[in-house]
Amino acid sequence: MQTSTTLPTRTIGGRSVSAIGLGAMPMSIEGRPSAEQSIATIHAALDAGVTLIDTADAYHRDADEVGHNEELIARALREYGPGADDVLVATKGGHLRPGDGSWTKDGRPEYLKEAAKASAQRLGVEAIGLYQFHRPDPDVPYEDSLGAIRDLLDEGVIALAGISNANIEQIETANEILGGRLASVQNQFSPRFRSSEAELRHCAEQGIAFLPWSPLGGIANAGELAANHAAFGEVAAELGVSVYQVTLAWELALAPVVVPIPGASRAASVQDSVLAANLTLTDRQITRLSAA
Repeated sequence: MQTSTTLPTRTIGGRSVSAIGLGAMPMSIEGRPSAEQSIATIHAALDAGVTLIDTADAYHRDADEVGHNEELIARALREYGPGADDVLVATKGGHLRPGDGSWTKDGRPEYLKEAAKASAQRLGVEAIGLYQFHRPDPDVPYEDSLGAIRDLLDEGVIALAGISNANIEQIETANEILGGRLASVQNQFSPRFRSSEAELRHCAEQGIAFLPWSPLGGIANAGELAANHAAFGEVAAELGVSVYQVTLAWELALAPVVVPIPGASRAASVQDSVLAANLTLTDRQITRLSAA
């Protein structure tokens, strides 16, 4: 364990976290690195001051390893020691991977309650720091699924509640069912995917944390950021930093509720991403990037 760096912070449900989080999914799906490399990456994130790690029970490769990513994170935090005590682990339930590369959904209240308790056990905690309903199930009324999340919150199985892949109507419904206790919304958002701009603005108005997933455009597209979005590459060249830092800094500049969670499977990726938390863009640069 090394002494961690202090990063600028943001708030999720009253809980202070680093302005840049870590998306741990790449450590458990297809093409994943060794467990040793993944743990080293998580430790590098902690050393850099990251105090938010995003996962889900569905972040796994094979059908018989549900919760692989949660168990990996739990192991990494145990091995890091006391310096990991302030880390908020955000996990999700309601989305499943049968093991054939496809995704399915299960928003039944009874399933979500069982899934949350299983996640808590894998993470080795009495209460999950942040639990998010992963994706709406068209076969289950949204209100029923969120009722289960409310019950988990009331019962102390989870400390904070959130939703993912939600529109504005669902955000409002969730916050009403949760009695104003909706802590976060985790939607896809990046220079490539801007369809959740309205949800981001809504969260900013309501003081709800907005966690962009795939904030760099996704595993397969992050390497093409500069080529596909010229303004981001140009600003990066002007500042002498990576296009990834510029992208994350732009997202942070959009609203004080934004907490990007870039995925990583190498320590170098984490170390580059966290530099965005202290990168200041001018108003002109932000406008230029937003218009790109």
